[in-house]
Amino acid sequence: MVPRVVFGRGSFNQLNDIIAPKRLSSHAPFIFLVDDVFKGNVWLTSRIPLSYQDKILYISANEEPKTSQVDELVEQLILTNKELPSGIIGIGGGTILDLAKAVAIMLTNTGNASDYQGWDLVKNPAVYHVGIPTISGTGAEVSRTTVLTGPERKLGINSDYTPFDQVVLDPELTKDVPKDQWFFTGMDCFIHCIESLNGTFLNAFSQSYGEKAYDLCMEVFMDDALSAEDSQDKLMMASWHGGMSIAYSQVGVAHAMSYGLSYLLGTKHGIGNCIVFNHLEEFYPKGVTTFKNMMRLHKIELPQGICASLDDHHFDTMIDVALSLEPLWENAIGKHWKKTITRDKLKALYQKM
Repeated sequence: MVPRVVFGRGSFNQLNDIIAPKRLSSHAPFIFLVDDVFKGNVWLTSRIPLSYQDKILYISANEEPKTSQVDELVEQLILTNKELPSGIIGIGGGTILDLAKAVAIMLTNTGNASDYQGWDLVKNPAVYHVGIPTISGTGAEVSRTTVLTGPERKLGINSDYTPFDQVVLDPELTKDVPKDQWFFTGMDCFIHCIESLNGTFLNAFSQSYGEKAYDLCMEVFMDDALSAEDSQDKLMMASWHGGMSIAYSQVGVAHAMSYGLSYLLGTKHGIGNCIVFNHLEEFYPKGVTTFKNMMRLHKIELPQGICASLDDHHFDTMIDVALSLEPLWENAIGKHWKKTITRDKLKALYQKM
């Protein structure tokens, strides 16, 4: 679990007080990985507390994070600094937060990031790392995984060393998120809840968080009388609770199949989850119905026909990626999931998208 968290509108202003005691020396900088959408945004960037040799690295979130990108960032930091950084601070959405977690891990572990894709493969604690989400829904701020696209698969670095040491939850930072992005990323949280609450791994701990996240999502996406500030506050806490729920259970069919879309087509995670979930009435009938009602209420149109031009080789690649995520299928279907989840079944689902 994340050991320290600050929540509140304007809490971003406390960042210097939070990280200053963690500085190792004047030659050990803090590295701020910031979504490049904020480049030139003085309202945010002027409040980043830079001292000594601290650096801001602006990172594009237009593509899903890759293991090769992590390796390049780690090499850059090692070559340009006399000492290991005092800390890595990620400021952005799920892409930036996952990169921050992965870089923090790889600064203290040998080899390539792809070597650690899987469960509990990390041997050494990461450097101090802080997560500051600027969009709500992914749960990346709380999860013990950093989801990366590698040379062979899309899979997280899942370990006890992955979670942030500190998270700052400031709902004001989400105020300028475009509506479509707000919806698709928020639906990542909603789908977390559905998959967790309907999974075979469900327990009292994950259920308590999942139910609260679900209720908050229903308020945010179904109550059109909610003020903008209340919506920002509640969705940020829904993301936190949804992330906590899946940390103690697991996600399911939508995430397994969306990983295939992301690996082959580069489909962004939130949109990919929505595209897949839209066709999963067989697995989550009530959740899919609610999801479609939310789309109608907010006038959201999903991309259509993204798999229309794919050949059998492409479908096989996506199916391979999806089927490799065995814990997700076991949570969704049960221990004997391989009896019902066939390659033909997955291909037929992908062909609908």
